[in-house]
Amino acid sequence: MMTEVETALETAETALITSDVGVLATLVGVAAFFFWLERATRWKLFQYVVPLIWIYATPVVLRNTGILPADSGVYDVLRSIGLPVVIVLLLVDVDVGAAVRIMGKGVGVMLIGTAGIVIGAPIGYFVVHGWLEPDAWKGFAALSGSWIGGTGNMAAVSEGVGASPEQFGLAVLADTVIYVAWLPLLLASKNFAERFNKWTGVEEGRLEKIEAAAAAEATEEGKIQMVHYLFLGALALLVTWGAVVAAPLLPETAITSTGTWLILLITAAGIALSFTPAKSVPGSHNLAMAVLYVFVARMGATASLEGLAQAPAFLLGTAIWIMVHGVFVLGAAYLLKVDVHSAAIASAANVGGAASAPVVAAFHRESLVPVSILMALIGYAIGNPLGLLVVAPLCRWVGGG
Repeated sequence: MMTEVETALETAETALITSDVGVLATLVGVAAFFFWLERATRWKLFQYVVPLIWIYATPVVLRNTGILPADSGVYDVLRSIGLPVVIVLLLVDVDVGAAVRIMGKGVGVMLIGTAGIVIGAPIGYFVVHGWLEPDAWKGFAALSGSWIGGTGNMAAVSEGVGASPEQFGLAVLADTVIYVAWLPLLLASKNFAERFNKWTGVEEGRLEKIEAAAAAEATEEGKIQMVHYLFLGALALLVTWGAVVAAPLLPETAITSTGTWLILLITAAGIALSFTPAKSVPGSHNLAMAVLYVFVARMGATASLEGLAQAPAFLLGTAIWIMVHGVFVLGAAYLLKVDVHSAAIASAANVGGAASAPVVAAFHRESLVPVSILMALIGYAIGNPLGLLVVAPLCRWVGGG
């Protein structure tokens, strides 16, 4: 009987596409195609099944039908260099001070909602772990990264805990399915604004104050030039290099492996850079997201279809999980006397990240779109440490691991 390594080597040799250039072109092409299709057609389908899941699922099919290899040097480079670069570039944009100045207690609602994500994960996992594989806690940990921050955090936490591509795939699936159910609730909450605000006891003029603060903080991103990409690339690679050298020198514990330390070091460096002039360099977020979606395609290309059997139980656990988050958000809005618009944006900044928070903000109060992105970026900053150091150990513990 062949080992997994021998099987992977045989698949790599017999795949239709075997060259590294061909593999990279396919992954980039898949990511580009679905964003082009979304913009060119404007199909409503993409509002519910977002490009992320197509970008992950297509390489899964290509790999399992023998078009893409199961192993490639491209996969290794994207894992060891691509993901760390993404983390640095995403975190350079974080501006906690601006978000607090504008949203005030709304940031508190978001952070309490984050506590609901952290606590809800082990609760949901405890209920369903008996129907899942023993390492499914890693999938829950990966998903917590997304629900605290965004897709970049999901990828980072996944790598930090050593989640299999199959568990990462379940996290992507749950992220999409729950998003489809949760987003309409956040949008529909606008219809209950008057009753909600009366229930929470919102102070008069709060929304006008938020809008005035948002206008005062508004700045225009400068025109992106070639030198900006060179600077950002050099900065991100230098940080990655330093973390790769330092991570093996740090002690491994029951919670922290070398991979965990690598992600935490890069996260800390990225946050530190957000307090330097590097923050003012335009283009970091778009560049990071482009590389991130190629990395997601890479995860699909290394996954098998075996993990799909766990999907029903995994989804049940995440449904319980999101309800815990919802209770925390409602409780926080009541305690802090926050309006429904701020509460909905706070939840979207958690569960949907920088891609969804502006959608909810535009529907509720268009003037709050910029600050919704700032709130989501706070999630980027805290998603990796919370996912790796809190959610992952809790889920592993309740599962008996």
